[in-house]
Amino acid sequence: MILTQKAMPRRTFLRGMGAAVGLPLLDSMVPAWSAQAAAAADPIRRLGYVYIPMGMNPEPWTPKIEGRLTELSPSLSSLTPYLDHLSVVTNLEVDNAAVTGGNHATAGSAFLSCAHAKRTEGSDYELGTTVDQIVAQQIGNDTPLPSLELGTDLIAQVGNCDNGFACVYMNSLSWSSPTTPLPMEADPRRVFERLFGEGGTPERRLVEMRKNSSILDWVLGDMARLRRNVGPGDRTRVDEYLTTVREVERRIQQAEKQADGSPLVALERPTSVPEEWEDHVKLMFDLQVLALQADLTRVITFQMAREGSTRTYPHLGVPEPHHPISHHVNDPVKLEKLAKINEYHVSLFGYLLEKLRTTEDGDGSLLDHTTYVLGSGMGNPDIHNHTNLPIVVARGGLGSLNDGRHVKFDEHTPLANMHLSFMDHMGVELDSFVDSTGRAGGVLEPLSL
Repeated sequence: MILTQKAMPRRTFLRGMGAAVGLPLLDSMVPAWSAQAAAAADPIRRLGYVYIPMGMNPEPWTPKIEGRLTELSPSLSSLTPYLDHLSVVTNLEVDNAAVTGGNHATAGSAFLSCAHAKRTEGSDYELGTTVDQIVAQQIGNDTPLPSLELGTDLIAQVGNCDNGFACVYMNSLSWSSPTTPLPMEADPRRVFERLFGEGGTPERRLVEMRKNSSILDWVLGDMARLRRNVGPGDRTRVDEYLTTVREVERRIQQAEKQADGSPLVALERPTSVPEEWEDHVKLMFDLQVLALQADLTRVITFQMAREGSTRTYPHLGVPEPHHPISHHVNDPVKLEKLAKINEYHVSLFGYLLEKLRTTEDGDGSLLDHTTYVLGSGMGNPDIHNHTNLPIVVARGGLGSLNDGRHVKFDEHTPLANMHLSFMDHMGVELDSFVDSTGRAGGVLEPLSL
């Protein structure tokens, strides 16, 4: 393909009746000898948070050595293929989550806010603006969606959920202001609609989708024109991307068909939610990758499971609910089962990292240009404390040397310090964040040789 100064806009969509399908970064969007080519040297940066509930079993979670790692601990071992992208961070705490009663509500609500939640069962709740929303408010105008807030648990309960704390504190990780919680979306169909639907009501588009085989059928005209105007490399890249969109859509449709054939569907479970929770988690991760790949958003939060979760994991040999198992009272059997749950949740995070690593983005992969944090607002769930939080940071090198490491702070350090470092990384400059005492050095910077 002959490169000229004229380029396809980065914000290019395939459009059709009620659909707008964003495209990944193509060669024809960044021609040689242009300002855009110079911008490509500083790739888009993205930030995501994945929340796991009720802390961890620290012994199998924590690496035995500090500094550079050559292997990961048992609970984190499934992330070994991504070791060069990882920082395991220990000795972080969130003081404002510590209360007498209600520690599940405050663990989740303080994870991104580091703020003290007002104890109330009513609508006069108050917390603080979360780190993801501070970033989204700064960079969100650059994308169609400022941010995405996702989950898997579909809890419509209101009022008191945890010792006088309103349910909103457990149902919302993200707050756009101290009094504005953002609801999490757990229905894959609704997320897909938000990413690719345009025009008309969601109900009307759903009717049309059930008549047609795919939302991609609506953009065939634009797709054909695009293929005629880009080079063979871009055609291949677009075809691979649209194949992924279609596969995600097919899995949503399959879940809907299974629900249609079921005599009873729980009221709190949308028909597009897969029967197996693991399939639901993976589908939500796939939707996140599509959103990042098409630059529909650069900020994502995902609550893999809710605080106080009673989900069981019989396929792991853990038929008991997660919450009671987390109160292990140092019972070796319960500790072993808690470690199995931790290892399983981490392995699902590994699924996301693999998708990011194998998705092209400019001169690298999405993993090269993205920072994702896996963590919890609770440390030892048996005593409901909020110290020594389980935190794993997966980050791209952005052209610098990567190496896996265990960053252990010498003393308990505010989680807010890490959030402040991430805001710096995303181009958001603040002197402080809630109870921060500085930046979390060593988390994002490569180690010296």
